[in-house]
Amino acid sequence: MTYASELYAIKKVALDKTDSETMAGYMNEIALLKRLEGNSRIIRLVDSEVKGGPGGSKGHLLLVMECGEIDLARLISERSQEGLDMIWIAYYWQQMLQAVQVIHDEKIVHSDLKPGNFVLVKGQLKLIDFGIANAIANDTTNIQRDHQIGTLNYMSPEAIDVAEGMRRLKVGRSSDVWSLGCILYQMVYGSTPFSHLTIYQKMKAIPNSSFEIPYPEYSVPVIPASKSSQGGPKKLEHLRRPVRLDVISNIKSCLDRNPKDRMTIPELLQEDWLSMKEPSASVSAPVPVPTINDLLGSEEAVINPFYMGQLLKYGIQLGLAGQKFEDPKDLAKAAERLISELRAVQEK
Repeated sequence: MTYASELYAIKKVALDKTDSETMAGYMNEIALLKRLEGNSRIIRLVDSEVKGGPGGSKGHLLLVMECGEIDLARLISERSQEGLDMIWIAYYWQQMLQAVQVIHDEKIVHSDLKPGNFVLVKGQLKLIDFGIANAIANDTTNIQRDHQIGTLNYMSPEAIDVAEGMRRLKVGRSSDVWSLGCILYQMVYGSTPFSHLTIYQKMKAIPNSSFEIPYPEYSVPVIPASKSSQGGPKKLEHLRRPVRLDVISNIKSCLDRNPKDRMTIPELLQEDWLSMKEPSASVSAPVPVPTINDLLGSEEAVINPFYMGQLLKYGIQLGLAGQKFEDPKDLAKAAERLISELRAVQEK
């Protein structure tokens, strides 16, 4: 705490068991935070130093940073048993997109985006933890990695799927978009797309285009099964809410197995639902299912055995009552009236 009563967070890292690669990652994080200083969507680094330990030990790396009140992972967890609130989701989703766009503009790919990498500072969402982020070379939008990195539930297919005999993984801006899509999926449906699978199953399913990700039309909060309670998870059906089709469309685009087909962050930031505008007709309106009468002319109707029987009875009754249609025009009018009545019955 400073004399101005400001709270700061101190990140303390023991260096005795830190190898050169890990240390390079810490230095990379410091460099990136300094490079992005002053941006409202990036956590602010106040100061840093390496403090030597006693007896010639390596000591500690100390980082003084802005203090966040709560991270997004905890925020999502606290709301997990409440009904879908698209205003809440849009508010934080937009800030997430803005934060990641900042690093993408600087030719940086994060590679480990997850809810825990976003913290609230005075009510505003900020991006933290750049330990494994890396700068993108000027001549490409991708970086090459020697090892699989990232958190599996949010890891993109291209970070997992490596051809036999290949070691280096191609990870780019679109990989961050995939991770963001997993977070949005979690905010809408309460869990990530592959959370129900084992680690081995996730490794197989995430890059497998034949493994279909479900996109339910409704969001239903679930109370997870606990050790003390009997039975499985409990769905809170009374909190069932419809999910906007344009939101589902955005999630699907973020979770496209082909990185080139995913929406970009600038495109995602232009979506109407972020400002709670009504979805456009092309996205939201269901395709009307044609009825039989839509396929028929205005003077046509379908006659099935039931309706044919009714018409025969009607004709016999007219005959017994002495009704005659000597004028062809009268007969045509009667036929048109019957067709009209029959179509009216079928349209109900």
